[in-house]
Amino acid sequence: MTQPRKRAVVFAYHNVGVRCLKVLLAGGVDVALVITHQDSATENIWFESVLSLCETESIPYLTPIDAKGADLAEAIRAAQPDLMFSFYFRHMLPQAILDIAPAYNMHGSLLPAFRGRAPTNWAVLHGATETGATLHEMTVKPDAGAIVAQQAVPILPDDTAFEVFGKVTVAAELALYHVLPSLLAGSAPRTPNDLTKGGYFGGRKPEDGRIDWTKPAQEVYNLHRAVAPPYPGAFTDVGPRRYVIERARLQNGNVQGLSPGLAVVDNAILGVCGDGRALVIHSLLADGLRISPAELRAQLAEGQA
Repeated sequence: MTQPRKRAVVFAYHNVGVRCLKVLLAGGVDVALVITHQDSATENIWFESVLSLCETESIPYLTPIDAKGADLAEAIRAAQPDLMFSFYFRHMLPQAILDIAPAYNMHGSLLPAFRGRAPTNWAVLHGATETGATLHEMTVKPDAGAIVAQQAVPILPDDTAFEVFGKVTVAAELALYHVLPSLLAGSAPRTPNDLTKGGYFGGRKPEDGRIDWTKPAQEVYNLHRAVAPPYPGAFTDVGPRRYVIERARLQNGNVQGLSPGLAVVDNAILGVCGDGRALVIHSLLADGLRISPAELRAQLAEGQA
């Protein structure tokens, strides 16, 4: 006898939301309702749209301002889900919603490491050499539930957070794809999430990208990699101008006789750091416009006049 399809309510946004929603559809899940976000006019929208996918697949969707309203909980109950999933949805779900059906969240790290917000950016900032995606049971406490599936990916020395996020998106798809049959059958494994390990990290703001040139070059380079475009970018202010690093690499060896900060040497833009090493900056933005080494040299001289 054929088993009835499992019904799901899905909270989803961003690339991970799109890819994991597609996995559910391909796996035969009846997605009764999707809860997503309207894109913000103030945000750089470089990622795929869950809302567009819902329209293409004729899936009912809602875009609530927050997840705590009684009307949202009622809409979810009316959908009669067997399961709920959260794939990069940006709001915490209250207990009133979690009580409706078993709920699972996809987190962009190898839990218990890098719990909380912006896990890929934090992993790159801290110089991690590996990260991944974790599907885990949802609780009111963020990223604390038992682990159901994980998929690791490497972080290469010059990877930016944008590049790593692409790998994490694939890792999320693979983790869900492999565990979905057993999850639907009620036989998926559960591994305790040891919260004495790893750490919890909060959200990041554009101001967190400010460069302290007195730091060692590896730390400055990790900051650049963690926030490089399409994220807001690592920046430094010189006089009235704001300079944002678009592309850079860590230079081998030391530079001599240069103070920490921006410099132009042999027609190359350098970011000189506190340990005597430097970043070779291949693309630098000044007030949003890409500038040449000659233009930067003139601007720095103007500021010293």
